[in-house]
Amino acid sequence: MKDFVKNPLPQSLAATLVDKLTRVETATVGHFLHSAFMDSSIAAVDAKHRIAGTAVTLRLAANDSTLLHDVVSTLRPTDILVIDRSGDTRHACWGGVVTNAAAICGFAGAVIDGPVTDVGEIVKRQFPIWSRGRSAITTKLYAQSGAFNVPIACGGVPVMPGDAIVADESGVIVLSPEQAESVAERALAMQRNELDLIARLEAGEPLGQISGASAMIAEKL
Repeated sequence: MKDFVKNPLPQSLAATLVDKLTRVETATVGHFLHSAFMDSSIAAVDAKHRIAGTAVTLRLAANDSTLLHDVVSTLRPTDILVIDRSGDTRHACWGGVVTNAAAICGFAGAVIDGPVTDVGEIVKRQFPIWSRGRSAITTKLYAQSGAFNVPIACGGVPVMPGDAIVADESGVIVLSPEQAESVAERALAMQRNELDLIARLEAGEPLGQISGASAMIAEKL
């Protein structure tokens, strides 16, 4: 078995689909899907970011980030690098230097199933990252093992190269390319309906009356 695997970049999602997904709120999808969500401890380093794009996957050994350094400058503008840390939550594979390399390359963002370091540099560079907290202990360049664009797991969810990723202040979701269009359409319709609901609230209608909750409670009393 090879210590390192480097597969080609997956097919990019259509630009029109990425545009729709960028306008989707993950919390809206949470009203009708449940299994697509990464663990809630994987959170935005800077909550103002919302991104969507094509999953490019990377699996790293616990203390070795050699393959990350090798590939971080090779991604495309709508790619999102999703990193499987092989269960390690002690070592930060991502810090200030990698942030600068990623920002200069210009891809959409990263989702890491592990901690990051140099958070001030990440925020200063305004590079969108979702991670499992912070650590001052970093990975090293040991050239032990790693795999690029292979099936991985991140935040308890399987991720395939080429999947659709949507990430915002509420969480991260993973969608197959086949389901992404219908999920985006449904979520955007719900977001439009929510604007109508807020307008009704501002006009004086009680929420329980609009949602039907008050009628349900009255029936139980």
